[in-house]
Amino acid sequence: MNRKSTLLSLVILCMIVLSACASAASTSTSSTTNNSSSGQAVDPANVAKVNLNTASGDDFVAGVPGLGNRMVREFMEYRPYISIQQFRQEIGKYVDEAQVAEYEKYIYVPIAINDSDSETLQQIPGLTADKAASLISARPFASTDAFLSKLSEYVSADELEIAKTYLGGN
Repeated sequence: MNRKSTLLSLVILCMIVLSACASAASTSTSSTTNNSSSGQAVDPANVAKVNLNTASGDDFVAGVPGLGNRMVREFMEYRPYISIQQFRQEIGKYVDEAQVAEYEKYIYVPIAINDSDSETLQQIPGLTADKAASLISARPFASTDAFLSKLSEYVSADELEIAKTYLGGN
């Protein structure tokens, strides 16, 4: 009898240990997948942003950490985006302001040099509301080069290079 009790206790102890190990493994897996697909934190400043008007569903999933299929559909439903305000309004129906701001770290609305509003222009790194207002007051620009020349007065060379990738709105 003593032998049976010892064996039963040992089996129960093993089951408890295995259960605890499985629970710990599940917890650590879910916490790493929330950060990014690679398990490392993502620095939005070093990420190429995704064009809201031309990106595919796969582009959104790859470019926006934690974006699920439902939000991909919502991003694509409201195309074409003409302003960042439109994006905020439409996507704000589904998530809170903080989440919309998080998405904005990874996406952009293409900039139309003679039509985009101040907030859409402010997607350009280094461009403040005052500088965006100055750009707007200098309109119309005869060409993209004229716009970039004026923009270069307000942002660094690196920021200007990033701005070039954001151009293309109607």
